[in-house]
Amino acid sequence: MAANERQARLADRIRVILAERLEKGLRDPRLGFVTITDVRVSGDLQHASVFYTVYGSDEERVASGAALKSATGMLRSEVGRKLNTRLTPTLEFIADALPESADHLSALLQEARERDAAVAGLAASAQYAGDADPYVKPRELDELDDED
Repeated sequence: MAANERQARLADRIRVILAERLEKGLRDPRLGFVTITDVRVSGDLQHASVFYTVYGSDEERVASGAALKSATGMLRSEVGRKLNTRLTPTLEFIADALPESADHLSALLQEARERDAAVAGLAASAQYAGDADPYVKPRELDELDDED
């Protein structure tokens, strides 16, 4: 359990260091509005996968990905200076698919709302197949017994 806690602490610290560095800016004009969404560190603390999103068009996403890839060495040096670990983990930048997944889920939810509205419209004009209330009430049982 302690290993998982250490991984989580290290991942969080790397995320903060990279976010602060990106906030200051890189000298690469290709870099757009980048947000570090998550960092995952391997069990041996030798590799860190950095997930990021880019606000903008597809071209800006690709350009920002290339800028991050070219600045990986400098960012790793920055992480190494600010971490108090014996070894600095390698960094791998991965474009996070979270926005696309969220858009897909939003589209599915909108479709479900439309289908619910269609079903509600059909239910509003629906009529019972038999009696409106097919259940026999206790009072009706007494009347049936009196007739016999």
